[in-house]
Amino acid sequence: MAEGDELAALMLEELGLVTCGIRLALGLDGVRLAGPMLEGRLLPDGASLPLAVLRHAQATAALVAVLAEALSENGQGLPAFAAMHPAIDVTGSRFRDPPTSLGLLVADLCGLGHVAAGRRGTLPASSVAVTLAAARRRPRGTIVDLQAALALAVNAARQSGGLPAGAVLVVTGLSPAVRPEAGLSLTARFAELGRARFNFV
Repeated sequence: MAEGDELAALMLEELGLVTCGIRLALGLDGVRLAGPMLEGRLLPDGASLPLAVLRHAQATAALVAVLAEALSENGQGLPAFAAMHPAIDVTGSRFRDPPTSLGLLVADLCGLGHVAAGRRGTLPASSVAVTLAAARRRPRGTIVDLQAALALAVNAARQSGGLPAGAVLVVTGLSPAVRPEAGLSLTARFAELGRARFNFV
């Protein structure tokens, strides 16, 4: 994984890409992988993308938090946030074949694809139901403690050296994954926070 992280950093440097925060991918079996978030991959609510540009794509509900203050390496607890947004995270890959190990996944920027953020809302104080489905479907929600999920991203950012005010923390994997198809419109709904939409063409 350390080698994969080094390869990812070298790729960002070679391409001149600047990060605007971190993206924490929550996976099965408690796997948590922190990677870079690129400003150009943050999209507005209702964004549309051709499925052809998203290799090995899958979508999950996500949370986007904007820091109101610098996040120091040695701090404790949650920092102050300027904004909180419901979102949909769509993974993508640079590789022809899906990564077969955690090291390769880290080298692949932890599956960084695109993130569509909905309207600003208020972080709920308790666990809430989160759903991700086609626009007209209302499946049973997954109960998620958003504050606990956000705390994981805060800790990951501190371990990487901290972040400046205005940086973003993105937490993915807050719902079961959906494999998108062309023509699909997805809506992520967060009780007490709001919703976000993403379209595939």
